[in-house]
Amino acid sequence: MPTEHIVKSFDEELQKLNRTLAQMGGAAEAQLEMAVQAFAQRNSELAQQVMQADERLDQFEREIDNEVVRMLALRQPMASDLRNVLSALKVAADLERIGDYSANIAKRAIAISQLPPVRPAQGIVRMGRMVQELIKDVLDAFVERNVDNAVAAWARDEELDDLYTSLFREVLTYMMEDPRTITSCTHLLFIAKNIERIGDHATNIAETLHFLVAGQPLTKIRPKGDQSSFAVVSPDILRGGEP
Repeated sequence: MPTEHIVKSFDEELQKLNRTLAQMGGAAEAQLEMAVQAFAQRNSELAQQVMQADERLDQFEREIDNEVVRMLALRQPMASDLRNVLSALKVAADLERIGDYSANIAKRAIAISQLPPVRPAQGIVRMGRMVQELIKDVLDAFVERNVDNAVAAWARDEELDDLYTSLFREVLTYMMEDPRTITSCTHLLFIAKNIERIGDHATNIAETLHFLVAGQPLTKIRPKGDQSSFAVVSPDILRGGEP
């Protein structure tokens, strides 16, 4: 019957939309992994690949945007169907930004690979590994529609912020101890901020999943441990004097 055909075709469209979103998530996850690896290995060639791969995420986002607009116009979804369609739009935007930040990390990795290594770089690698785990857990939770796992990952963003604040202070101290490292350390600060922002987009996806499944926003206050805006390193402290 025509009615059954319409419902079935809409279900197929929703499934296709979710598959495309899952593919985009996998591409974003892979791009982030390559960016962190390129930095850790000081591999300029791999970093170039990350930058070139960013276009693929842009294409995914355009495809999802077009499909969402078409479905809203022709299907006029309601309730959970509407949340499903709108959630795809929001998550695609977050994944595209994750790709942009990964490309930025790769760009800075190329610059740093041409400079002498500096000690705080190890902290960047730790941050990178942490945000990779966060992204993986959030995306897995989204595919499985597992709100509990998404909220658990959402709460872990505070750990990433704490690590970022600690690294921020370390890099500032390192720059003051040896001004010759200012160029390298400045690149490290930008990379660290990019990683911290990727964590924020991961929490956005977790919040979107909560809205998708529960039908209401996540009412908890988002955990934020980033205190870098208030970080002050005094030259007097470095000399062993009073602050």
